[in-house]
Amino acid sequence: MRTLRNAVVVVTGASSGIGRAAALEFARRGARVVLAARRAEPLNSAAAECRAAGAEAVAVPTDVVDEAAVDALVRAALDRFGRIDVWVNNVGTGVFGAFADAPVALHRRVIEANLIGTLHGSAAVLPVFLRQGSGRLINMVSMSGWLPTPFAAAYTASKFGLRGFTASLREELRDRPGIRVSAVFPALVDTPGFLHGANMSGRALDPGGPFIAPEEVARVMVELALEPRDEVAVGWAASAARMAYAVAPNTTVRATGAAMRRFLRDARPAPRSAGSLVTPMPEGTTASGGLRERQRSRGGPGLGDLPRPGPAGLALAGVGLILGAELLVGLRRWYWTRV
Repeated sequence: MRTLRNAVVVVTGASSGIGRAAALEFARRGARVVLAARRAEPLNSAAAECRAAGAEAVAVPTDVVDEAAVDALVRAALDRFGRIDVWVNNVGTGVFGAFADAPVALHRRVIEANLIGTLHGSAAVLPVFLRQGSGRLINMVSMSGWLPTPFAAAYTASKFGLRGFTASLREELRDRPGIRVSAVFPALVDTPGFLHGANMSGRALDPGGPFIAPEEVARVMVELALEPRDEVAVGWAASAARMAYAVAPNTTVRATGAAMRRFLRDARPAPRSAGSLVTPMPEGTTASGGLRERQRSRGGPGLGDLPRPGPAGLALAGVGLILGAELLVGLRRWYWTRV
């Protein structure tokens, strides 16, 4: 694809967060956009924003957990535009807290939304791509697809599964050069997702970042539609997590667990909530979750752009120190064996 003008792009999870930012970014590039999510009102608002940017846009309320609803989404896109050029599987949610503190039904819902929902979307659009001989499938994973996240076990399971599914599907389609499958691995993103996820920890979920803007992830998706790549990290923390777990998996997981325990110990008490896992909530309809603004307001004069490190930042900093020490010890041993 040399241009996105008049290309037909379907984005799931488009009522807020990364999905909303992605739909608008594709619209600004001249694509015709089909937006899908459970909540009709913010979805219609997002579609109107895309039309205001000069694009054709249609909203199709869809729960990706429902296979029939995803099939209907494909039909709606084809009925309106006649083809599908790019499909973005973007729905993502999670349960925060110790695995044993949440009902299995909530963990199951995370797997259904994140992993099974992506399977539904991929299965529904692939026949269209195969008939056309072309198409771009973009799956939203997370740096948790590379780095296990204690106290988010089901989320991690879904993201490890997504990475494996995407890589396997990519290889199956290797002899179909017109069809490309990409995976996106962002670090912490400033979206309403922290509000929408379930929090069963009994502690306030107020991560310290560092955060990247949803628009940054959206621009990566547009780049992948034009110039596909297999796996793309967004944000330095995602790249660091990938490298740390590959080099020292046990050390990395222990450091992450220690950082999460410290976060839970220091966080203020809060009621347990299932968020919007089962029933959509009206709050959180924008692309941004306002997390970066809150960080800047805490920073004091001249420190607004220096966020308080959150669990991910603390864990990766700890891993970096440990890996640096191990490297120095290794180099020292190497030197003394040769003098």
